Amino acid sequence: MSLGPNEADPPAPRMDPAILIFLLYLMILHELVSGWMEYKKQVTKPKKKSGPLWSSRHMDTSSQAYEAAKNVSNSTECQLQKSHLAIPLLIGILSVGCLVFNSISLWIFWFKLKRWNSSIMLQFNLALVDASILPITPLMVAYFILGNHWPFGEFLCQFQAFMLGTHLYGSIYFLMLISVHRYQAIVHYSAKSLWRKKTFWKKLIWVFWVLLFLQGLLFFFLIKTLDLDGSRRCLTTYRSELSHVFLIYSIVLMVLCFLLPFCISMASYVMLGAYIAQISKATLQGRVIKTKSIQMITVALVIFAICFMPYHICSTLATILKHYGMPCESLRHIEISYYVSLVFTMVNCCLDPFIYNFANENFNRSFSRTLRRFFSSKQRKCASGKDQ
Repeated sequence: MSLGPNEADPPAPRMDPAILIFLLYLMILHELVSGWMEYKKQVTKPKKKSGPLWSSRHMDTSSQAYEAAKNVSNSTECQLQKSHLAIPLLIGILSVGCLVFNSISLWIFWFKLKRWNSSIMLQFNLALVDASILPITPLMVAYFILGNHWPFGEFLCQFQAFMLGTHLYGSIYFLMLISVHRYQAIVHYSAKSLWRKKTFWKKLIWVFWVLLFLQGLLFFFLIKTLDLDGSRRCLTTYRSELSHVFLIYSIVLMVLCFLLPFCISMASYVMLGAYIAQISKATLQGRVIKTKSIQMITVALVIFAICFMPYHICSTLATILKHYGMPCESLRHIEISYYVSLVFTMVNCCLDPFIYNFANENFNRSFSRTLRRFFSSKQRKCASGKDQ
């Protein structure tokens, strides 16, 4: 019996991206505050009076108490907790989405779009760095399922860090280049400048790939596995050796590799937004440019807010607090926040195809047609299965 037009199911409600971003930051903030409270409990302990404040005995006692608190995280009594099962589950779900969307995107770029301009070149390279995380997702899932135990050796741990860095910062760099190109293509579409030349963008893309390789190469010298509580850990916040090096490297990545591209992207989109606000909606072309640009700016902001900013906040805080002697209980909370933010860096794999759709009409048609064929074939299979 077929349903009438009034008996159809109502459309499923959509979650506002702002609510998702708020919940993500609230969860991470809760873990960070919990870690800080544990830190204050263990460091600020009541001390017995032992003479005047300037006495050497009191100074020695205070120094010993501080050193004891600083070395709590290195104590063998620190019992580490296993990560929640939701972390490998989320990684598995996101990796499947990344595989589906990026396979379709790369197939469209390579086989459907015959003539490439500089915009398509940037989008294709963004799809490549999104796909670069797929080889290591099975290792990440196995690591968390095994209770934060890494049985694959030190080289694969370093390779995992290399690919994670390539994916993360490659996405940031190419999103920045796409924002600059979008601004130049719309605002200065009639100007003859270096930014309009396809050869210039080819050279610039190669420069950023070389930068990504050199940037990730450092992980093979810095990242080591850590034996702790009878398990071998990879990418953990409990490491105490070379803490000063990780602190400097983390701050450099935060400032030069995230904040600088983020500010360039936001400046490009703010100037683009100011320009499209003046475009008249009287013509069809004006309405299309305005709508597509607003959608593209919205998706880019969501990607930076969900995927990149929480990770850099948690990573930088973890290295700073570890360097200055954070107790073990606090490290548990900061590591939970770090792993959650690491999982959310994979979300951009599923969001980047929206940017390709908004920036390229040919890609939009091919992508929509492919998805319709995919879901229609699934519906036919389900219908045939019910008939049998």
